Amino acid sequence: MNVKQRKGLQRFKKSCMVALLAAGLLMGAAGGAKAIDFKAQGEWLMGFSLSNTQLTEHTTTPEGKKTKANTDDDFSAAQRLRLQLDAVASEALSGTVYFEIGTQNWGKGDEGGALGADGNNVIKLKNAYIDWVIPQTDARMRMGIQALALPNMAGGSAVLDADVAAVVGNYKFNENVGLTAFWARPVNDNFNVKDYGNGDRKAKDNYLDNMDLFAVSLPMTFDGIEITPWAMYGMLGRNALRGLDRIDENSPTPWETSDGVLGLTIPGLTPGFNYADGTPLTSRTTGKQYGNMFWAGLPVGITMFDPLNIEFDINYGYVEEMGRFDVKKRGDDNDIVRGSSARQGFVVKALVEYKMDWATPGIFGWYGSGDDGNIKNGSERMPSIAGAGNFTSFIGDGNLSWGAGPGTINDWNMSYAGTWGIGGQLKDISFMEDLKHTLRVAYWGGTNAPSMVKYMAEASSWREGYGGDGPYLTTNDGLLEFNLINQWQIYENLEANLELGYVVNMMDKDTWKKDGYYSGGGNGNFDKRDACKAQLVFAYSF
Repeated sequence: MNVKQRKGLQRFKKSCMVALLAAGLLMGAAGGAKAIDFKAQGEWLMGFSLSNTQLTEHTTTPEGKKTKANTDDDFSAAQRLRLQLDAVASEALSGTVYFEIGTQNWGKGDEGGALGADGNNVIKLKNAYIDWVIPQTDARMRMGIQALALPNMAGGSAVLDADVAAVVGNYKFNENVGLTAFWARPVNDNFNVKDYGNGDRKAKDNYLDNMDLFAVSLPMTFDGIEITPWAMYGMLGRNALRGLDRIDENSPTPWETSDGVLGLTIPGLTPGFNYADGTPLTSRTTGKQYGNMFWAGLPVGITMFDPLNIEFDINYGYVEEMGRFDVKKRGDDNDIVRGSSARQGFVVKALVEYKMDWATPGIFGWYGSGDDGNIKNGSERMPSIAGAGNFTSFIGDGNLSWGAGPGTINDWNMSYAGTWGIGGQLKDISFMEDLKHTLRVAYWGGTNAPSMVKYMAEASSWREGYGGDGPYLTTNDGLLEFNLINQWQIYENLEANLELGYVVNMMDKDTWKKDGYYSGGGNGNFDKRDACKAQLVFAYSF
């Protein structure tokens, strides 16, 4: 059998499997129609982007190796389809499965976007869970892979907002006070001794590699005020962050999902460090089998002064040391410092806005604690699991959460750690029916000590935070972001979304360059560039 015949047979088998699956779904729906009500919903996105979202070009390593400017395409076209099927038995019992097809970049063969449209590994499971009510009570349960976010108000969650396997319970004591608790398992059974054992004789496959999270929140709603104190405890196995799918072999970010990069912030790890013998993922660990993790938050919303709306959010996080690792100071390969993987810090966020007939003007801001310059005592940036900051739509994630490819600032899962910022916005400006606009401007500054730069491998290491906290900014650095979002409701179910974004690069090159150490010139060098994006997305939802 030649190659062409084998490919034809594979396509035939795939078609048969799809047909059998569809037939099974139809037969199942018909057979259970008397007892089960099937409801379908979904979303198509068709997007076209003209952008250059890299903030550096023409980089030079300390050894003098030069890298040319970004060679990625400025124009891209892509599509994504999400389909959700709900099987509803009653108000007390239902099940949900949620599929995603894409993202398919037009012309890319392995994603099904090339000529012939026959891609592999395109259909992915996003959610699958059941909802049920405990008999004779008002307690509701949700079990399975689901979208899970910790309570938040201004600016989105700085700790966790992602799809994860979990069991969630909700109970309302009365119309004002409720209780929510969950157990989530974001990581388990991914450790492989052969690839990641690092000489640990006691290590075994899938051994001590689980992360478990336990959280409780108390949502309280009164006249004109909403407050939801919450706390979350976590157990981190010593091998939990090893063996996960990496973006690339040199990336400190360990994993990715169907939505792109999922930014689990490794405790104590700063992207771009000049590691001497491996990152905290691969270097020596302590004798601890499990480490303690803890977060707490207090989101508050005040609407009693309507049309004035006030929101603020306070978050704290701590992850104990699970080992130490060696970092080389710039300028001397023999000058090695023992760093701690412990991490703790806080983030505060706030939003004040006033609703008017034609728009809603507002101001927002945040402050996240930063590293103090002493690597021996760990990191002072707040740890996170999967932050989803949404104050802005370019560096943050405040629009469609869909845009340019990996490695760009669109992929930063923003936790606000190590940064501060202030901004203003005019939201939902409307002078015509079915057409509205949002205009934002925000300044991003850093709270990390400039002395931390001496531990960095290269002058452009500051930008390598994508998939984690976002850019690593010192108190000498800054970024200025502009957003303009235009939304046209073409039909009830069809929207056109045009986003224009620009980021002015105000990084301090002298801080990151530091000439006079290596023969190649300090940490090397880089040319700054501004980032820009024009993105048009058509969204059909039903």
